[in-house]
Amino acid sequence: MKRARSSEGFLGVCRLRSRRGLAPLLAAAAFAYLLFVSVKLAGLSGAVGTAPAVGRRLATAGAGKLPPLRRRVDKPPARAMGGTSGGGVSGYGRIINEMLRRQEAVWERRKRWGRLGNFTELERLAAKAWALGAVAWEEASAFAGDVDDIAGDGEGAAAKCPGSLTLNAGETEAFLPCGLAAGSAVTVVGMAREARPEYVEALERSGAGNGTVLVAQFAVELRGLRAVDGEEPPRILHLNPRLRGDWSGRSVLEMNTCFRMQWGRAQRCDGTPWPSSDLHLVDGFRKCEGWERQDIVESKETKTSSWFNRFIGREKKPEMTWPFPFSEGKMFVLTIQAGVEGYHINVGGRHVASFPHRMGFTLEDATGLAVTGGIDVHSVYATALPTAHPSFSLQQVLEMSERWKAHPLPKEPIHLFIGILSATNHFAERMAIRKTWMQFPAIQSGNAVARFFVALSHRKEINAALKKEAEYFGDIVILPFMDRYELVVLKTVALCQYGVQNVTADYIMKCDDDTFVRLDVVLQQIAAYNRTLPLYLGNLNLYHSPQRSGKWAVTFEEWPEAAYPPYANGPGYVISADIARDIASRHTNHSLRLFKMEDVSMGMWVEDFNASAPVQYVHSWRFCQFGCVDYYLTAHYQSPWHMLCLWEKLSAGRRDCCNYI
Repeated sequence: MKRARSSEGFLGVCRLRSRRGLAPLLAAAAFAYLLFVSVKLAGLSGAVGTAPAVGRRLATAGAGKLPPLRRRVDKPPARAMGGTSGGGVSGYGRIINEMLRRQEAVWERRKRWGRLGNFTELERLAAKAWALGAVAWEEASAFAGDVDDIAGDGEGAAAKCPGSLTLNAGETEAFLPCGLAAGSAVTVVGMAREARPEYVEALERSGAGNGTVLVAQFAVELRGLRAVDGEEPPRILHLNPRLRGDWSGRSVLEMNTCFRMQWGRAQRCDGTPWPSSDLHLVDGFRKCEGWERQDIVESKETKTSSWFNRFIGREKKPEMTWPFPFSEGKMFVLTIQAGVEGYHINVGGRHVASFPHRMGFTLEDATGLAVTGGIDVHSVYATALPTAHPSFSLQQVLEMSERWKAHPLPKEPIHLFIGILSATNHFAERMAIRKTWMQFPAIQSGNAVARFFVALSHRKEINAALKKEAEYFGDIVILPFMDRYELVVLKTVALCQYGVQNVTADYIMKCDDDTFVRLDVVLQQIAAYNRTLPLYLGNLNLYHSPQRSGKWAVTFEEWPEAAYPPYANGPGYVISADIARDIASRHTNHSLRLFKMEDVSMGMWVEDFNASAPVQYVHSWRFCQFGCVDYYLTAHYQSPWHMLCLWEKLSAGRRDCCNYI
C-alpha cells in the first residue's frame, strides 16, 4: 500500500508539470515506466526466492496426493499434506523429472573429474544407470499398452505361449513364456558323458590320496524369471544326477530349489526308498524309488525273514530293484511331469523320484529350462504347455482395494521409518507385505511409516505397471535409474534421505522385500537402548574378510583393507536418525564413499560417524539373514506365501517359522 500511494503522488506531480512542456512529460513517463518494471521484477524475484527448493528429492506416488517437496532449513516448516493441482499423474512425473534434472547437473559438474580418470567403476555404472533411467521413465510415461499383461512385450502375449516346443541337438536352454501347468511334461533325450577328474582340496587334506576324483554329473533345471541384473534366477526345480555320487562312488539323485540365491533343503535319493506312508507320497508316488546298491549286502536273517513274510500271505509284494537309471556313455530319456502336488521324474518310462512343490513357487513360475554339466543333449521336448499366464496379470497379483492403500505421511514426528528395497517386477512380494506386516498397529496408527524403494526396469511395460501400482497404493518411492545389483547402495542412501527429509523419524530401518518384520517386537527392542546415543542395531559381522575370487569377488582396488568394518547383514537393520542425517548430508556434498555391497557401505558410514560420536553397536541373531528361526525379529528369504503364513501364525499367537517341507 505504501508503494501504491507513492506512485499516485508521483503521477500527480507529472500532471502539474505537463502544462509547462512536452519534454518533461515524456521524461516523467519514462521514469514511471522504469519504476513500474522494477516493482514487477522485485515481486517476481521475491516469488522465486520464497519457492521451496526441490534439492535431491525422492518421488513417491500417493492416492491422488504427493508428499511435500521440502528444503532443509534450521527449523523445518510444518508439512502441508496436500496434492499438486495437476493431479496424481502429472505431479508424479514432475517430481521424477526434477530428480533426473538434479542428477544430470551433479554429473555435469563431475565430468571434468571423470575425464581425469578418477571415476570409480561404481560411479560409472551409476552414471549410466541414471542416463538409462531417464529414457526408461519417458518410455513408461508414454506407454499406451495394457499393463495388466506384462508376460511378454505387451502385444499379443497369448500368441507367444505355444502349447509345445522342441529343441534340437546341442541346444540346452529354452524359454517357456507361460510356465507349466498340471500335466505339462519336459522330456530330455541325451547321453551322460564319461567321468572326468576333479580336484577336491578337502579330500587331499584328509589324506585320501592326492585329492583327485572322477566326477560324472549333470543338471536339469526349471527356472523362474531373473529379478534384477546381477542376481541369479530362482531354481524352481534343480535335478542333479550324480553318477558316481559325492566323490564316494555311490550314485545319488539330488533335487532342490533356490529362491533369491538361497538354496533350500536338498532331497537326496541314494537307492534306499523313503517310507511309503501317506506323509511321504507326492500325487500317490514315492519321493524316492529304490535301485540296486552294491554297498548293501543282505544277511541270511534278512533273506529268511523276507521268505517267511511271503509264505504267511502278506499282501505286500516283493520289491523290484533296478540299476541306477543313468550310465556313462549310454542314451537315456528323462521326463519331468508337473503334477498337482509336485514334479515327477521318470527315466526310460519308469518312475524314479517325485519332488513336492516348495512354498513360494507355482507351476506358472517355471518359465525357463536349462540343461547343464556333463551331458550331450540330443533333443528336448516340452508338451501340454499352458497358452496363457494368469500369474503375470496385475489383477491376479495386486488386490486393488482401499484397504491396502498407504496412509498419508503424518504431520507429526514418527518413531520409525522403514525403507523396503524392492525390484521392479516384484508385484507379488510388495502385495504380500501390504497384506501382512504393514498391517501392524504401529503403521496403521502412524507411529511408523513404511515405503518401498524401487528402481526402473529395462522393460517399459513393467515400468508402466509399477507407475500404476505406485499411483494407486501410494507407498512406492520410484528412483529413476536402471536397476542393477551393484547399485542397491543408492536405494539405501535414498531411504536415509527420505527418513530425515520427507518425514521426521527417530530411527530408520532398512529391509528387503523378502524380509518379514515383527514390527511390534522391533519397536520394543529399540526402546530398550539409550535414546541419547546413536544406535546401530542388527545381525553384526565382525572382522569379515572380503572374497577375492568367485562370484562375489572384491578387487583390491575396490577394497584394499584385509577386513570390512563391523556391519549388519542387509536383510534388516536399524540406525538412529542422526546417522541417517549424516549420510544424507555427506551424499549431498559428494563426500560419501559408495561401495557395491550396501550393508558393508552402511557399516563403513557408521564407522566414520562413530569417530565423532560414539555409536551403540548392538548385535542380535534374531535378525535372521539366512531364512527364518523361531522367535525371530526379521526373517529373510520369505516368499509371498511365507509372508501370509507367518502373518496367520502371528495372528494366532504363534511365533514359529513357516519352513520348507
